[in-house]
Amino acid sequence: MLEGCKSAQERWGGVHDLIDRWLNARQALIIHFVQLKERGEFTPLDTNNIQKVCEQLIDYISTGHFEIYEQLAKEAEAFNDDGALLLLKQLLPEIQSTTEVVIEFNDKFDTKEHCNELLGALPFSLQALSLVMAERFSIEDRLIEELHEAHSEKSA
Repeated sequence: MLEGCKSAQERWGGVHDLIDRWLNARQALIIHFVQLKERGEFTPLDTNNIQKVCEQLIDYISTGHFEIYEQLAKEAEAFNDDGALLLLKQLLPEIQSTTEVVIEFNDKFDTKEHCNELLGALPFSLQALSLVMAERFSIEDRLIEELHEAHSEKSA
């Protein structure tokens, strides 16, 4: 996506815009997730909201894996930042473990049939997922801070 950029400012500004859009998607996900979690008791009428959260979760983690982390790695490489690349290499397995939890949640609740079968387990699943996502957000924030923001200052 950003490969055709001519200048560092254009390239890293594009990364910044990409990260901003991703963080906005995170905020929308959190809002819908909290609204769903606060319901407490669920009926078959809630399946559309549950599926919407599943879609947002998958979209969010996919963007992270296939766009954001890749761009952060390219940025670190461009700045010859071996420390940032090492940090990324250390943190990606932790992120991957949270991805597996998200995929497991999605597989449980991605269809109306699955939702209806497992509505009783949903509050527990949402609570467990909220802890995992909080951990993931913390790791991602660290990556953004230490990989992207440090380079933003150098390119300015």
